[in-house]
Amino acid sequence: MQWQPGDDMVRLIRTIVPVFALIAVTAGCSSDAGKSEQRLTEQRESYCTQLGAWQDAREEEADAEAEGPGAEADGASGYDMVGAVADDAFLAMEPLRDEPVGGGRTLAEATVAAMKSSDVEAGGLIVQYCQDNGFETQVG
Repeated sequence: MQWQPGDDMVRLIRTIVPVFALIAVTAGCSSDAGKSEQRLTEQRESYCTQLGAWQDAREEEADAEAEGPGAEADGASGYDMVGAVADDAFLAMEPLRDEPVGGGRTLAEATVAAMKSSDVEAGGLIVQYCQDNGFETQVG
């Protein structure tokens, strides 16, 4: 068998192309992972911010009720205000619904129990979730 100049080039290409393909795939995955982690952080922050707003609205409602019949928080009935803010928190929770929060519960289960049933334990779990993810200033 006689050596031909093109043989080395073919071997080089057969060696380099898979290496470059592997590098491209790996770089793409790490870039996507970084974007996914950033997106997850943004979703958690949004949820915790909405949770804090719900806590504030609920507190304003309780203060208005303590003032007596007919008192309304910021010109809206407490039900309307708290309900609207709860809806925003539910929307923010949706992409995170399956995240575990402890006690065998998901974020969705704990959020619903806290907001719809006044479940104190569930309320503690969702506040702890926000604290564990670095958003303790958004919640009470």
